[in-house]
Amino acid sequence: MPRTAALLGTDGAAWIIGALVATWARYEFALTENQLIRAVTLGAFTAVLHAALVPLRRLRSGRHPIGSLQEVQGVAGTAITTASLVTVSLLLLADRPVPASTPLIGGALAMLFMLAARFAYRHRHDLAMRPDVRSATPVLLFGMGDAGQGLLRAMLGDPRGRYLPVGALDDDPEKHNLRVGGVRVLGGRNDVGSAVRRSGASTVIFSVANADAALIRQIREATLETGAAFKVLPPVRDLVDHRITVTDVRDVQISDLLGRRQVVADLPLSTNSLTGLRVLITGAGGSIGSELCRQVMKADPGEMMMLDRDESALHSLQMSLAGRALLDGPDLILADLRDDEGIRRIIRERRPDVIFHAAALKHLTLLQRHPGEAVKTNVWGTLSVLDACQDVAKFVNISTDKAANPISALGYSKRITELLTAHAASRFPGTFLSVRFGNVLSSRGSVVTAFQRQIEAGKPLTVTHPEVTRYLMTVQEAVHLVLQAAEIGQDGEALVLDMGEPVRIADLARQMAEHAASNVPIVYTGLRPGEKLHEDLLGAGEIDARPFHPLVSHVAVPALDPMEVSGLDPYAEPAKVVEQLALLCTQPTGPVVNGPLGVPLQSH
Repeated sequence: MPRTAALLGTDGAAWIIGALVATWARYEFALTENQLIRAVTLGAFTAVLHAALVPLRRLRSGRHPIGSLQEVQGVAGTAITTASLVTVSLLLLADRPVPASTPLIGGALAMLFMLAARFAYRHRHDLAMRPDVRSATPVLLFGMGDAGQGLLRAMLGDPRGRYLPVGALDDDPEKHNLRVGGVRVLGGRNDVGSAVRRSGASTVIFSVANADAALIRQIREATLETGAAFKVLPPVRDLVDHRITVTDVRDVQISDLLGRRQVVADLPLSTNSLTGLRVLITGAGGSIGSELCRQVMKADPGEMMMLDRDESALHSLQMSLAGRALLDGPDLILADLRDDEGIRRIIRERRPDVIFHAAALKHLTLLQRHPGEAVKTNVWGTLSVLDACQDVAKFVNISTDKAANPISALGYSKRITELLTAHAASRFPGTFLSVRFGNVLSSRGSVVTAFQRQIEAGKPLTVTHPEVTRYLMTVQEAVHLVLQAAEIGQDGEALVLDMGEPVRIADLARQMAEHAASNVPIVYTGLRPGEKLHEDLLGAGEIDARPFHPLVSHVAVPALDPMEVSGLDPYAEPAKVVEQLALLCTQPTGPVVNGPLGVPLQSH
């Protein structure tokens, strides 16, 4: 209320001053006492009329922040209406107390004074909202597009913020010397060094939301040469669900520097199909499973059930989702895929509508030495889940590119899960399918994680072969594909994401070594048993059909009778177990027919 009263008082004074100045100018700057009184009286009357119209305007259009564009429009509209009414009233009088032009000229002057008062208030308010120059880190922003300007305004609107923008850079010549929120654009990509010195910035924040990795590397190198720190704003695909804030700024990650094409933003996705449904995620504590939980939660499912055998992983998952981990809710399920009866009972009692099956053993070398573990978890564990899915509407089995033309215990076991899933598609009324993708960056046990730990320990980076390549994707891309599979996948098939060109692991190691604080050598150890030099996305004889999206292949998967896997002996010699797994992947399977849109599907 005090602020409203102050504004009305300011507006009233503006009208009186405007009327007085307009009349004074009309009479050649020489007013008699009588003319002065009449001008002030008219100004006071106009001020009262203006004050009476303000509540009517707010009733129609609502209140707006002081100094905002909407409030300026409202003030201008009220002033014009007031001046028009007073002018018409004067024109109707035969004996006018002041010239008829006074309300028009005075109104323009009054509106100028009113807006100036609001802009002064807004400027003072904005200055008060800026971070404290004594404690905030001075930063230079590279990129003044929508994302960069959004980040800049977020920084300038946080009085307790840790970053204070002191300059900006952008490659667009049209933006050079532009001021955004009082922060000046000082040049482009070739001016990083001079801009850091001129502005006194100690950190450069790369705020181009969908930038080429080569540009990120160039700006990072130029920044580090000045001695400033370098941080980035995540890609737009990671920010689509909220406004850009200062907390989005993070250290650069290897995925930012790889130079691989990120495709997840090109894949349209609506998770509305999960709204209100009961969703079960196995392996919920893993890298893929935990990200699945986060994304599924946004879809507002009727119930989300998170199953894992690792209690610590479940504790961390609940902490990340809810900010606390009491472990007392029905959403967490501690269970092991190897407990056949336990898994069946859980699915029977909880009655999920959709199952995302992410639980598996995944370390190729370990499973090559202990293939019986792959049998018990990956093969029999998946079969336990499938056998209990008679009433499940959708089942999505998460596979790997190592299942295409497999040569390892891991690849064989995951290929068998695809075949078993296809068999379930022929038996049950729901939709059963698999999703196949490459290595996930920064997941537990991934090559990036291994390299990071070697660097931290001061050890050489170990690469199997100078020419070895792998398909790499972020965990967000992997989960995006899994969720899309639940929408567009058809019975008995495997969906494969076009992940662009594979990445040479030696190049990845070299980039990480260059970004390390000390010199890190690279050592080549040779390919291990079961490893390929280059991975395949499609197996021999698989047809690459893309009926729904040019980046997603729908691959036919034949069925494998579960009776065939019952004869596996996980306790036999490792070589014998691997031989048995390989035989199951190569023996004749059920027939395949063409489904809708010409996509080959397993016959029912």
